[in-house]
Amino acid sequence: MNLMPPKELEGVLLVDKPTGFTSHDVVARLRRKLQMRRIGHAGTLDPLATGLLIMLVGKATKISQYLISLDKSYEGEIVLGVVTDSQDADGEVMETRPVPPLTEAEARVAMRSFLGDQYQTPPMHSAIKKGGVPLYKLARKGEEIEREPRFIRVSAFELTSFALPRLGFRLDCTKGTYVRTIAHELGQKLGCGAHLAALRRTGSGKFALAQALPLEEIEKLPVPDIAKRLIPVHAAAPRLVV
Repeated sequence: MNLMPPKELEGVLLVDKPTGFTSHDVVARLRRKLQMRRIGHAGTLDPLATGLLIMLVGKATKISQYLISLDKSYEGEIVLGVVTDSQDADGEVMETRPVPPLTEAEARVAMRSFLGDQYQTPPMHSAIKKGGVPLYKLARKGEEIEREPRFIRVSAFELTSFALPRLGFRLDCTKGTYVRTIAHELGQKLGCGAHLAALRRTGSGKFALAQALPLEEIEKLPVPDIAKRLIPVHAAAPRLVV
């Protein structure tokens, strides 16, 4: 028996999202667990990606826009020589090319070229809507339409492992950045194509993955224990936002 009525729950819950789940899947699982509807998230993760997902419970949904705007940190892996239609490992292979005899130093130089302010065109396989229809639904029909470029900033893009055709990386960027598009464009720059093979969000603003619990562990907890993990709204956002 739950000792605290679910409707009283309010705060920010940090979840380590498993691969294969959409961000909305996590919302649905928490709604069932907590028996409440007012639950959202701040910052979508693709199904392929894992890691930090900021969940908003109860009245904490009112700080959604603030938390979405936080800068993000990621770790991941890029595979060179294979291009997919979605720019990640979940897509269909469109092209394979030989990987040039790339050196670690050359990879680092190419990655540094992505640093700074820039405009990025969102991929067709995205949840952005055109006329109320998500672009990924149009992409599945073989359609491609013009997309409005978005302003982003990449403050770090570092090589963490080098074992061709695989490149491990760490990335710090602003909200709305499509990491798989960066992976795709890196492959184009290197002349062999590439796709994002794995991605893990490790941070969002002051929140770190180390503070989160895996979704399956959260689902096993009694509701009062989940309540103890909720970060109060006043602690999650500056006073001026609350």
